[in-house]
Amino acid sequence: MTLPKLSNHFQNRLPSSIRLAQIEFNKRKDLINVVNTAIGNVSLPMHPAMQKRMFNLDLDDSPFKDGVVKYTSTKGTDECNESFLRIIESSGFDRSGLYSQITDGGSQAMELIICGTCGDAGSGESPLLLIDAAYTNYTSLAKRLGRRTVSVTRKLDKSGVFSFPDLSEIEEVIKKEKPGALVVIPYDNPTGQFIDHKTMINFGKLCVKYKMWMISDEAYRELYYTNSMPTSVWGLSESEVPGITGRRISIETASKVWNACGLRIGALITDGHEMHVRAINENTANLCSNSIGQYIFGSLAHESKEELQNWYKKQRQYYFEMLNHLSTELKQLLPGIIVSSPDA
Repeated sequence: MTLPKLSNHFQNRLPSSIRLAQIEFNKRKDLINVVNTAIGNVSLPMHPAMQKRMFNLDLDDSPFKDGVVKYTSTKGTDECNESFLRIIESSGFDRSGLYSQITDGGSQAMELIICGTCGDAGSGESPLLLIDAAYTNYTSLAKRLGRRTVSVTRKLDKSGVFSFPDLSEIEEVIKKEKPGALVVIPYDNPTGQFIDHKTMINFGKLCVKYKMWMISDEAYRELYYTNSMPTSVWGLSESEVPGITGRRISIETASKVWNACGLRIGALITDGHEMHVRAINENTANLCSNSIGQYIFGSLAHESKEELQNWYKKQRQYYFEMLNHLSTELKQLLPGIIVSSPDA
């Protein structure tokens, strides 16, 4: 009997390079235990407030005490949205005028913004502008959605420092390709490059000049290892970048800073009201994000700015010691090797 035919998309779909090593490793028959470095699966405990809720879902003040797990609104609970806005505020950025919706991790937020900022599927119009080396999920999700990506390439010098192309070079790509949005990752994955405030201003001006959305993936916000201050798309002011208001989007997640990768809770935050409304409309087909995960992450809405700042400090200290040790040891063991500077 002949089986139905798979779509061309499925027949040609390979796992992202980030996940491929994990898939291949799981096929092994031996019992050798290997540390999986192919995926950023944080193995540290979550924030104490989040743990408290997770371990006490049956208490009287829990919405799950009777064993009932209902849908939330597609936008997500007010408490969970408040957590993400409070986190932005705790880093010193103005949250006024920001709209938040909860998503299934940062990955779903990426998918929504590709749908919301690029041209129609298959048209090739208004592609997504990336900066190579780029986080592979953007290209994978764009391909799934039938949207095109274009890119400019940063350079790595012999000392391990990344640099961006000249703005004029980026402008030439923009003029030629006419992208709908620019993606920046201030605490960059995969390069470890830290994008300072001045550079964010320059990118913001390009977005205004060429009528693009400015998408800032801030999954690793506060995880920086330089003497700089934290940076964010929400740190850009109208006086610095006239016209920036209303075109900004940030991608947020519980995964990295909060050690909750498997919680699958993220957020799409924007200062564009119509973008916010339309993104929720698009996501109604997904009903809602994990309601238990929202409740657990919602605990952060009740933490003080000082407590959140103490958490960031502990996280930075933990990762800096690890990154610095790895970088130093590699250079000693392999003279001449180029190791990217662990700035973020």
